[in-house]
Amino acid sequence: MFRWLGAILGYVFYRFPGAIIGFLIGSLIDSMGGKKSTGGYGRVFQQQRRDQVSPADFELNLLSLASLVIKADGAVSQVELDYVRQYFVQAYGKERANATFRVFNDVIKTREVSAQRIGGLLRRRMRYESRLQVIHFLFSIANADGYVSDGELRIINNISVNLGIQNADFESIKAMFFKNPDSAYKILEIDRTATDSEIKAAYRRMAKKYHPDKLQHMDEAYRKGAGDKFRKVQEAYEQLQKERGF
Repeated sequence: MFRWLGAILGYVFYRFPGAIIGFLIGSLIDSMGGKKSTGGYGRVFQQQRRDQVSPADFELNLLSLASLVIKADGAVSQVELDYVRQYFVQAYGKERANATFRVFNDVIKTREVSAQRIGGLLRRRMRYESRLQVIHFLFSIANADGYVSDGELRIINNISVNLGIQNADFESIKAMFFKNPDSAYKILEIDRTATDSEIKAAYRRMAKKYHPDKLQHMDEAYRKGAGDKFRKVQEAYEQLQKERGF
């Protein structure tokens, strides 16, 4: 509670630098009072360790990565911005999401964001399946206006590399947003030359990797995204079943 109050007051008096300082001071007060974040993206870090990024830092870093995607084409897309806002309202509730966006609006307009720094931080301190969901979230932002541009794709690819995502996994998630004759194969991380047995094995492997139970430690909005990925895997498999007749 105090961290958001500090961020708001700091922003009012000293813009973005004041918001950051106020946020950090408020976080310190919260921690001294024994308060823990239990809602929203904070569930990613319920089992806190010293080497883990705090829930508050994760929220700001995720928004910073989102800002890179939104600004990828040289202008701020209102449709994509609204998508992020709606996502955070679903995750946190309207009041907390609005407080977060007061900081985010300044980030997207003025702050220089380093995908390398943030990616390195999250790579060391997040589970791999959670990082996969970050990439899916960023693709969803880019696709909010119905089209993932080349600039957005380059940015997301760069973030994926910095998050330590394997190329096959990146291509699998990418294929969920780009329709072409090989999309079903790419989602299952196989080639068109794969046998029926190999397709079945790939489906079992990918269904296990993207099963929503993998993200039970995360908030409802994130689990919904995991469910979307899981359905895309099922649809890809069913498409190949029809095409090949097995």
